[in-house]
Amino acid sequence: MGLEAATKALLEAGITYDAVQVAFVGYCYGDSTSGQRALYNLGMTGIPITNVNNVRRPSIHNLNNCSTGSTALYQANVWVKSGAADVALALGFERMSPGSLGSNFPDRRPPMAPFSQINEEIENTSLGTNHGPNAPRMFANGAQEYFDKYGANIGHLAKIAAKNHKHSVVNPYSQFRDGWTEEQILNATKINNQLTKFMCSPTSDGAGCCIVATEEFVKSRGLENQAIEIVSQVLVTDDTVTFESKSAMELVGYGMSKTAAQAAFKQAGFAPDEGRDQVGVVELHDCFAANELITYEAFGLCKKGEAHKMVEKGDNTYGGKYVINPSGGLEAKGHPLGATGLGMHFYIANQLRGWAGPMQAPGLFDIPDKRGKYGLVHNIGLGGAVVVSLLRRPEFWKEGGKDGRDRVGYNHACECRPITMEDVDKVKSKKSSKFLLEQAKL
Repeated sequence: MGLEAATKALLEAGITYDAVQVAFVGYCYGDSTSGQRALYNLGMTGIPITNVNNVRRPSIHNLNNCSTGSTALYQANVWVKSGAADVALALGFERMSPGSLGSNFPDRRPPMAPFSQINEEIENTSLGTNHGPNAPRMFANGAQEYFDKYGANIGHLAKIAAKNHKHSVVNPYSQFRDGWTEEQILNATKINNQLTKFMCSPTSDGAGCCIVATEEFVKSRGLENQAIEIVSQVLVTDDTVTFESKSAMELVGYGMSKTAAQAAFKQAGFAPDEGRDQVGVVELHDCFAANELITYEAFGLCKKGEAHKMVEKGDNTYGGKYVINPSGGLEAKGHPLGATGLGMHFYIANQLRGWAGPMQAPGLFDIPDKRGKYGLVHNIGLGGAVVVSLLRRPEFWKEGGKDGRDRVGYNHACECRPITMEDVDKVKSKKSSKFLLEQAKL
C-alpha cells in the first residue's frame, strides 16, 4: 500500500524518487523500520527517513487517536519551510485488525490511563454512567455535555453521520458506499448511550502520500497549475484544561482543536475570529459523529452553542455554507490511522485543483481572488495532538496545461485504479534494488 501511494504521488508530481531529499512515514501497527521498507521499494538513496507514531493505539480499554499521518506531513512541511530541503515526502499506511483492538503492551500502564480516569470521574459526577469501548464512550460523553448545554440530541449526530455516508457514495476510495439514511443510522447497533455503529469510524486498511516542495522547485518543473499552497499549518498538544476542567468536551480535544484553529488562521494573516467565511471546504476528523458536532463550534464555523442549528440548516453539506467531509469522512471513507491525515490533505488539495469530480464543492472559485477560497484540514489524536492546515491555490496558479492527471493516466482524484510495475519504473530511483522490487506486491 505504501508503494502504491508513493508511486501515484511521484507520478502526479512528475518527479522520480531521486528528487526526494527527506521522508517522514507514519503508521501505528508495524515494526520500527516499516517506513524504510516501504520506501526502499522506490530506491535506496541514503536520505533521512523518520518513522512517525503520534497516536495511542486503539483498544477496548484505551483510546483511539489518530494524528500520525498529518504529523508526518507537518514534519515534511517544516523541513521545506526552514530551507533544510527542497522536496520532502510524507507517507502513511496502516493495516488494522478487525473489531476492537487490544493493547500491544498489557504489562504496563498505558499513557491514556489518566484520560480514562477523568472520564469515569465525569460520568460519576455529572453525565451519568455510559458503557461500551472507551474510545466511542469518551467522545459520546463529549457530545452529551454539548447536548446538556445547548439542547442538541442524538438526532443531530444521525444527521451528521447520514450526511457523511451520503457523501461517500461517490468516493471510489471509500470503505463504505452504502449511503445509510438517518433512520438506518439510528436503528443500527448501539455502541453506547449516544452512538450507534454507523456513527463511528471503522478499522481500515489504506495508504496516502503527499509531496511538499519549495516554490522555486514547483516553478522549475512547470507545476504551477497543480501546486497547492500550505498557507498555514499548526501542530498543538494538550493544555492543563484537558484534565483540570473536568469537562468531557475538553477531554476529547475541544480546546486543542480550538487553539490549533485559532493559531492556523492567525498564521494565515487573519485577525482573531476572522477568516472562517473564506473557507469553502473542510475535511474534519469525524472519528465519531460526536466529534464533528463539537468541532464546528471549536473552529468558529458557527456561533457558540449553535453547532446543531448549523446541522439543521444543512450548512455542513452541498448547498450550505461549507461542504464538510466531501470524501465521506472517517465514518464512511475509513480510518487507516497512519494514512488518515494524509488522505484528508489529498482530498482538499484535489478540491482546490478542481479535480474532485462528483465530490467537487461548488463555489470555491466564485470570488474575485483567483486563488479562490481556503480548504481546511483537521486531524486530531487524543493523548494528544491536533494538526490543522489551511490550504489554497497559490498566487502563481496557472489554468490549463499538462498536469498530474495526464502523468498518472487518469483523474486519480475521483477514480481509483491500482498501479503497475511500469508505473513504478517511471518513478523509481536510479539506485533501486531489483531484489526488493521482485518482492513487491502490486
